[in-house]
Amino acid sequence: MNEDCVLVSYADAVATVTVNRPAVLNALNTKTISKLRSTFLELKLDDAVRCVVLTGAGDRAFVAGADIAELASLGPQEVREFSEAGHQLCFLIEGLGKPVIAVLKGFVLGGGCEIAMACTLRISSSCARLGLPEISLGIIPGFGGTQRLPRLIGRGRALQMLLTGDPIEADEALRIGLVNCVVESEELVEEANRLALALAVQAPAAVRGILEAVGHGSEMSLVNASMLERNTFGLIYSSDDASEGVTAFLEKRKPGFTGR
Repeated sequence: MNEDCVLVSYADAVATVTVNRPAVLNALNTKTISKLRSTFLELKLDDAVRCVVLTGAGDRAFVAGADIAELASLGPQEVREFSEAGHQLCFLIEGLGKPVIAVLKGFVLGGGCEIAMACTLRISSSCARLGLPEISLGIIPGFGGTQRLPRLIGRGRALQMLLTGDPIEADEALRIGLVNCVVESEELVEEANRLALALAVQAPAAVRGILEAVGHGSEMSLVNASMLERNTFGLIYSSDDASEGVTAFLEKRKPGFTGR
């Protein structure tokens, strides 16, 4: 258990972050959450990284939830601090300004499901099981699950998952909109890398603008959200990348975006 709890690797403009606690199904303890936060902060500031892939070590789990052994040892104030750290991590991922692709396999439960919901896109193995089983422990989700799940799949379906604690299969998660696509296990890494590379070649300012417009606009009235989009559109249109994109289209060639 002396291994790094979070690993990072780089290929082209894509960073892959791996929760590396396979012996405990990549369960989240205080150290792991802290390391994930510092890792994503570094990636947010790294202009060479245009897309992030988040996964878990081994084949049995993405993240199976919080480390219950540690959680049981915490007092009320420490538990609140643990929850706050989880919320900060999810908001950081959600507001990274770069696409984050969650690669889901095996158990995607509790805090693992909550972190996945904070990601931009979710690609799932056909063998994954997703759920928020906290109610079976007499508690509730602590990393934003009661808020993001209804926003993703609707109030009624979310309440059923939250109140029963029953996990769902990948195909059902796809049907209700909790994941973006489902592939066979042996195709999971290839599909994630294909999508990450496709996103990484897009203009960074346009990607960031879309993420911000969708993220902030979903909390606004349609009128105010439309104004946000107009302002963002005008700002991004003045960038070098926008000029390159329009010129490349007229010249019938692929654009070469530089991030300026």
